[in-house]
Amino acid sequence: MFSTIEKPILIAGPCSAESEEQLDCITKELATTRQVDLLRAGIWKPRTRPGSFEGVGEIGLNWLAKVGKKYGIPTTTEVANIKHVEQALKAGIDVLWIGARTTVNPFSVQEIADALQGVKVPVMIKNPINPDLNLWVGAIERIRNAGITEIAAIHRGFSSYEKTKFRNIPKWGIPVELMQLFPEIPIICDPSHIGGARDLISSVSQKALDMNMSGLMIETHHKPDQALSDAKQQITPARLTDILNELVIRNPNPAKGTDYILDDLRSKIDEIDEDLINNLARRFEVIDKIGAYKKDNNMTILQIERWFEILSSRKKSGSSKGLRDEFIDEVLKSIHKESVYQQTNILNRD
Repeated sequence: MFSTIEKPILIAGPCSAESEEQLDCITKELATTRQVDLLRAGIWKPRTRPGSFEGVGEIGLNWLAKVGKKYGIPTTTEVANIKHVEQALKAGIDVLWIGARTTVNPFSVQEIADALQGVKVPVMIKNPINPDLNLWVGAIERIRNAGITEIAAIHRGFSSYEKTKFRNIPKWGIPVELMQLFPEIPIICDPSHIGGARDLISSVSQKALDMNMSGLMIETHHKPDQALSDAKQQITPARLTDILNELVIRNPNPAKGTDYILDDLRSKIDEIDEDLINNLARRFEVIDKIGAYKKDNNMTILQIERWFEILSSRKKSGSSKGLRDEFIDEVLKSIHKESVYQQTNILNRD
């Protein structure tokens, strides 16, 4: 299914199915755009605490399937256990997705995989709520091992105690790593859950397409402010149309006749990377000597004041050259981790 849809894939619909009338109204408006490839609606809503709206349950599957057929749009919903899978398939839902709260639990993913044995249905897998690439990879592998051949991944951002403008921090590097591991699997971005606010959907959507992601999942509601769940991040079908018209679809390949320009720039990057690796190797040669000196003089590996001095001075130097503090911090911590490992081996060497 995913391979037959022209990029970018568009998935739209309400966070939650609230009534048949609500779904019909929203789908009717979405159908007029002629751009929606999949109609989404949550049937079961995994809420953090009881007492809030937790979805209409099984009856909503029939509403979703009915309006999907009426307006000629395939349907998709979230499943979290065997019962959900069985009920969704029985109702004729076209595509299933596994949510972030489920992906984080291998037991739950395996339960769904077992329920899908012998079933031919496309499955989308959201990233786990915490930034753990292996959990995401493991979920994909479990579903693939069940015999599911049509799989897509959904990037919906990651929970964090860090306060940012995002509801869920994008951490774009993680889906990029997933692209490298599974180049054949389309990755769809969910800007609604990343942003958590309507005014961020457009910019996050553009960023996702700039990263060469395969599509978007955007929550839409005919009366967003009255939605029973995630009201702040839902937009009207009319606003969805505006956003789609504003998006710039870029070509992943160079324009015809300009390949030599890109080749020349990439050649320069190759040379710089080679210099970078050589400099790192030289740095670790010095680290070896420092480790030997510390061993001979019975010194501890870590000297925290020196480490803070390095962080401060390198960030200042990087900032003066237009490099972000966060980037310098990440690079230095990785180098420092390897330095400590190398010196530990020297101290333990006979």
